Amino acid sequence: MAPASRLLALWALAAVALPGSGAEGDGGWYAFVRPVILQGLTDNSRFRALCSRDRLLASFGDRVVRLSTANTYSYHKVDLPFQEYVEQLLHPQDPTSLGNDTLYFFGDNNFTEWASLFRHYSPPPFGLLGTAPAYSFGIAGAGSGVPFHWHGPGYSEVIYGRKVLYFPDRWWHATLNLDTSVFISTFLG
Repeated sequence: MAPASRLLALWALAAVALPGSGAEGDGGWYAFVRPVILQGLTDNSRFRALCSRDRLLASFGDRVVRLSTANTYSYHKVDLPFQEYVEQLLHPQDPTSLGNDTLYFFGDNNFTEWASLFRHYSPPPFGLLGTAPAYSFGIAGAGSGVPFHWHGPGYSEVIYGRKVLYFPDRWWHATLNLDTSVFISTFLG
């Protein structure tokens, strides 16, 4: 299956129960026990094509983006043109560098300025009643990531690259970008 259609579920909703998970009789849902990988839910091939390095630089190179440190609380923020980020900071990170010394683009997205891109994104077809999803788009170099943290439910879709993800509901987890990665997370709740 193409990487654009692979969707890593941070946890699925109550509608996702797998045989042998305990869902048949004891009320246990597989999705609340461990992460679930869902594939083929969306077709983000157009979004993926628009997220190529050349297209992003052509469309958004002059836009100012906000970078965050890769520590749990992302205290340090730096604003700079997207092209400068790509050319000067989007490279493999030294494996001995600390999260608070690593800056990357995730979370603080200007969805108005980037609307021409985001309108092509098809989010996962699940949600929680009474809530609206919040999106976090990111572009990060190999070796970057976020150390252990936790938050509410959601999904993370890797558009380019590979990412190590592990975070069931309210469980501590960390992420590590194994390659230069483009990703978008959908947070529910």
